[in-house]
Amino acid sequence: QVQLVESGGGLVQAGGSLRLSCAASGSISSVNHMAWYRQAPGKQRELVAGISSAGSTNYADSVKGRFTISRDNAKNTVYLQMNSLKPEDTAVYYCNADIIPTWGIRLVCWGQGTQVTVSS
Repeated sequence: QVQLVESGGGLVQAGGSLRLSCAASGSISSVNHMAWYRQAPGKQRELVAGISSAGSTNYADSVKGRFTISRDNAKNTVYLQMNSLKPEDTAVYYCNADIIPTWGIRLVCWGQGTQVTVSS
């Protein structure tokens, strides 16, 4: 069994910061691409940031310069540092990972989601 467990969401005032974490656990051989998505009420889920196993990153235009994605390959964990938060960043944030389990069939896994609320 393989799962992603997220932590770090919460309520913060505009201009504040939060750090999200997502750890992959279980019978894992390797973790390839990892990413953060978000979904606001009434909107489609959108990509926030992604990072390859080699550390190459990409960001949505709306978060460039404010959010930073990073990972610790030894811990199979991805982070999202969110600074200068805005009310429009309010959403449920989901971790996503491309995982090769020990039994060899590639899995695309999602976390359970963590709520981020930014008050004005």
